[in-house]
Formats: sequence, structure tokens, C-alpha cells
Amino acid sequence: MNEQAPQAPDPQLKREARRAVIVYGLARLALFIGLTALIQLLAVAIGAPVPLLISATLALIVAMPLSMFVFKGMRLRATQAVAGWDAQRKAHKAWLREELSKR
Repeated sequence: MNEQAPQAPDPQLKREARRAVIVYGLARLALFIGLTALIQLLAVAIGAPVPLLISATLALIVAMPLSMFVFKGMRLRATQAVAGWDAQRKAHKAWLREELSKR
């Protein structure tokens, strides 16, 4: 009990991490939906209708790597926020585990 307890995980950091992940996820979803609509419009424009499932699959394949480049800043912010919150949580958890093992 000599050691001072580490600060509990910051709820503000947790909110920021959650918000960053949600914003990044919504941006990726919007890219996927936009690409699906674009593929459908192009297919109708050239007179070769494509089933929606095929368009969505193609959009998903294109959107996954494209979002890594297009939304790089959002991805990095989300990763850093989650990493910071996780480090605080793990430090508090380790301290708590150590304190409980002394009893």
C-alpha cells in the first residue's frame, strides 16, 4: 500500500476515443454506400444493370483499402485515442490486481 494508485481511466479520454472510432466508422460506411451507389449508377448508365449485392461486394472490396488512405487522419486519431485510453485502463487494472494479490 506504499504505492499511490494510478489515476483511474479518464472518462473524457474514453469519450474522445469512442467518438473518434464512431466518426471513422461512419466515414467508412459513407464511403461504402457512396461507392455502391456510384457502381449502380454507372451500371445503369451503360445499360448493364448489376445486382445490388454484386455492387455492394465490389464497393466493399474497393472501400476497405481506399479508406485507409482517404481517412488516414481519422484513423490515426482513433487509434491514438483508443491506445491512450487502453494504456490508462491497463495500468489501473495492473495496479488493482497487484493490490488484491497482497491481501
